Amino acid sequence: MSATLERGINAFKEHLDAPIASFFSSCVHCGLCADACLFYTETGDPQYTPIHKLEPLRRVWEQEYTLWGLFKKAIGLARPLTDKDLEDWVPLLYNSCTLCGRCSMVCPVGNDLVYMIRKAREGMSASGNAPEGVKGAAKRTIEIGSPMGVRLPALKAQAKHVEKDTGLSVPFDQEGVEYLVMMSSMEIMNYPEYLEAIVRIFHQAGKSWTLSSEAFEATNAGIQIGSSDIARDIVSRIVTAAEKLKVKTVISPECGHAYTALRWEGANLIKRPFTFQVQHIIEVLDELREQGLLKTEGMEEEKLTFHDPCQLVRRGGVIQQPRNLMNLVASHFVEMNDSGKMNWCCGAGGGVSANEDADEIKMKAFNRKKEQLEELKVDGLVTACANCRIQLEEGMEEYEMELPVYGLTEMLAEHLVKDK
Repeated sequence: MSATLERGINAFKEHLDAPIASFFSSCVHCGLCADACLFYTETGDPQYTPIHKLEPLRRVWEQEYTLWGLFKKAIGLARPLTDKDLEDWVPLLYNSCTLCGRCSMVCPVGNDLVYMIRKAREGMSASGNAPEGVKGAAKRTIEIGSPMGVRLPALKAQAKHVEKDTGLSVPFDQEGVEYLVMMSSMEIMNYPEYLEAIVRIFHQAGKSWTLSSEAFEATNAGIQIGSSDIARDIVSRIVTAAEKLKVKTVISPECGHAYTALRWEGANLIKRPFTFQVQHIIEVLDELREQGLLKTEGMEEEKLTFHDPCQLVRRGGVIQQPRNLMNLVASHFVEMNDSGKMNWCCGAGGGVSANEDADEIKMKAFNRKKEQLEELKVDGLVTACANCRIQLEEGMEEYEMELPVYGLTEMLAEHLVKDK
């Protein structure tokens, strides 16, 4: 057994906890998870069945922790994992899974397949069997603090442009404010209008906020590659900055896995409670709406629909809030079929967008979203995740669809009541 294979198997064993054992034991092999996965539905290839993607982890579980597996192993009937097995499973665990959780929603016995796949990625990552693009993103996150290599000067340069365009200040390292606003590299590099929207909205609402020069990036490459250590390090940087600045709330940006890591897993990763609360920007905006602090005028008259980001809506439960906000500024808002918690993934989450090896399969998977949009015949698409937005725009280009994609935060900012 090679050293890398041994590390991978040991990582599998380390993460084979009671939930994993119960999930494998209770699987009835019904195949319903296949029809919930857009990588299967858009290719028809059975290898993309979610439970099949877990075969390396399942074999370790069976051979090490079940009576039948130990018996087969003792008489030489069990085939142990090899380096080639792990190499062969990289496309299944990384290229064709966005951790969207739709398969978990339909499992008749309640197995959380996303939880299982993330545990399987721990073993793959430990053995070195992860795509180069995802490895690179994780490495840049550790060394620079950003998966895309964005450094503080880039953010400060963007802040100066926003200040020039709005006449409003972009605060850094302000202590005792209400909100610490986190960014994602995609927003900094691809959607600079997001920061301007934040500045204008909080100015109108009269809320105090700040960016941190020590921890401004919330994208969690550790969740994507399958490394609890990296995930913990990223969360710890944010926690340290938030506690140093004594903020009340940390706002997760329009990035799904940043939200998952901070809101739902952060305290467990650092093994202590936060001294602040965590909210997604959409949750904050809806609270401002409820408080009468988000004052808008005018309505978008185009026929618009909303793409539900998986980590925010399905995995995070933020379902009604974006709809409240859409109805605030869109007079002709329509829902997709399978909207809300059962909406179809864009096809690029879970590290897929950072993985060049997945380019072909993610575009095939986008066909599902294409069919949803063609059925509705809308004039525009709105979402609340920068990663989704990039994939949606690339998918439109790939399929030659003339359909604009908007960010919900920016759309709200465009409709703010003008200062008198």
